Amino acid sequence: MNADQATPRNTAPGPPPADPAPVVIIGAGPVGVTTALLLARRGIRTLVLERHRDIYPLPRAVATDDEVRRILQAAGVGEEFAALARPANGLRLLDARHRVMAEFRRSEHGRHGYPQTSMFDQPELERLLREALARRPECRLRAGVEVTGVDPEPGGPVRVTYRDDDGEHQLRAEAVLGCDGAGSLTRDAIGATWQDLHFEERWTVIDVRTQAPVRSWDGVDQVCDPHRPATFMRVGEDRYRWEFRLHDRRAPVRELIAPWLPPSYDGKVDVVRETQYTFRARIADRWRRGRVFLLGDAAHLTPPFIGQGLCSGLRDAHNLTWKLARVLQQGGDERLLDTYESERKPHTRHLIRLAVATGWAMTGGQDGAAALRRRLLAAACRVPGLAAAAGPDLSPPLSAGPLVRRGTRKSLVGTHCPQPWVGRDGRRTRLDEVLGDTFTVLTATDPWPSLSALTHGLGAPAIPVTDLGDDGTLSGWLRAGRADAVLLRPDRVVMDVVPAGAHTFTNTAAWAPLLHTTRHPSPARCTATGREGLG
Repeated sequence: MNADQATPRNTAPGPPPADPAPVVIIGAGPVGVTTALLLARRGIRTLVLERHRDIYPLPRAVATDDEVRRILQAAGVGEEFAALARPANGLRLLDARHRVMAEFRRSEHGRHGYPQTSMFDQPELERLLREALARRPECRLRAGVEVTGVDPEPGGPVRVTYRDDDGEHQLRAEAVLGCDGAGSLTRDAIGATWQDLHFEERWTVIDVRTQAPVRSWDGVDQVCDPHRPATFMRVGEDRYRWEFRLHDRRAPVRELIAPWLPPSYDGKVDVVRETQYTFRARIADRWRRGRVFLLGDAAHLTPPFIGQGLCSGLRDAHNLTWKLARVLQQGGDERLLDTYESERKPHTRHLIRLAVATGWAMTGGQDGAAALRRRLLAAACRVPGLAAAAGPDLSPPLSAGPLVRRGTRKSLVGTHCPQPWVGRDGRRTRLDEVLGDTFTVLTATDPWPSLSALTHGLGAPAIPVTDLGDDGTLSGWLRAGRADAVLLRPDRVVMDVVPAGAHTFTNTAAWAPLLHTTRHPSPARCTATGREGLG
């Protein structure tokens, strides 16, 4: 199925739309389409511009975590994705002889309500996202167009120039979101440059289908061999991926994957894809200029060793969309948009550095201390409990800022609320399906008058966790955080807490000016001009 078949209703060839959208998204990969879906759930219309006519058919990203599966749930495709995802056991570090040095187990029941690691096929994910996009009247996709210019106008809208078979056209939009990948035109348009995080290696990636009894533990293996470091994972029922750093020669595929196959196996091995990538660690020095934003690979590049490349891009989408909707629809302060970069950039940098450290563990690096580092790693992995202490959750709390004021190390602020199954209206469902897309206050007891007044002003319902009929997850979480109540943002990050016995939130003065309506929101503008006279 190609992209036009997947999205017949809102993929429109021919002239630009006569009724453009207030937000233009450049790039219809997973990050761009998920961003459009999240905005649609908040009533924001989008126009997605994509230079390719069809979905790229070959596998690329193959792993995600439970937090990102929660984001896909928020985008409205959680159940569909569950049908094509495969839970994975976690990550192992192996030595050159494939002996286990460390094992980092992942649970099938993460705090976000999903397996902590899941394997999938990116073309399948992109197809279901495009199908979801086609069902949303707020979203319009134009494939086969080339964006040639993005020009923020001081104090006004953003001008986007693009070219299609009918010529060149211009749009003026309230906001432009650059989800246009590593070679981002949007990044150049806002004057952003790459900051090098000091990792660059050439690797070969091989995707295979085979009925062979491949030696696999249904997780990810990282082979820490300086002569031939490798990554291996089972992606599907008969699909596997290997990644190798090769030096001065290209080895045959069968030779490379032989350690994972029975010595006697001489059956069929179908190579779906064999290609070379340069793995890099980079982050843009700025992610925003006015109402133009960078998301995904346009803002950051990471080696794939911990499976967080696409995950970070989808976290970008979840963080930015509710803030942009608040500003466009409800007159939220423009400074709210500054918190996108201040929250996401340190978080992403942390995960990139973790991926780089994993890469060094695999390869030892290329300097004179490489052998010493490998010996120290092997010794550290033998320390009892170290692998468990590394923790199952790679995603750290958000850094301090106007929306994140952490009082103590154990504070819940900046962390995600867990998502258990709860009871509501006589049925069992995931917590977020009950909470919806708004701010919410969860309380350990019945709400008190001053709390109710504050939540009413914010448009946030106050829900006692005892009314949700969960299994004790939420009440135990509040007790552990010494909180009588928490204020959850739409992305389910804890924005503020009422400490036990305090009866009032601690950081209202910091976030209230950014969220409360301080002006009437301007009409969401997006006008178009061009050869067709779109007016």
